[in-house]
Amino acid sequence: MTPLSEQELHQLAMNIVGKEMEDQGFEFLAINSKPKKDPQYVALKKGKLHFVVVRAVRYPENPVVYDEKLMTTVRDHAVKYKARTFYAGVGIANNRDYEMPVHHEDDYVVNYAGLIEIK
Repeated sequence: MTPLSEQELHQLAMNIVGKEMEDQGFEFLAINSKPKKDPQYVALKKGKLHFVVVRAVRYPENPVVYDEKLMTTVRDHAVKYKARTFYAGVGIANNRDYEMPVHHEDDYVVNYAGLIEIK
């Protein structure tokens, strides 16, 4: 069994966050699917610009805990564009055993609390 790579886990997280944003009426202006190339999403909603940083988080790490220094840097950049800044941490674990890596052949569970605004 082949475990998902960092890029594949990131893509999975991007898809989960992107679908939620689409369902909430966001209009995507730019999408950057490279891990750690921030922000991943630049989007409009009701005429307001949003910067969204996406992270795939492996169990047992907590997906709502973010790198404050990074998010402050992104927020400070967003302010120049009058944009709001959000963090989207997506916890991903193997459905059979949380301690095992997520494999292509396995189901997985998602722990995603939604977009967290950085003020």
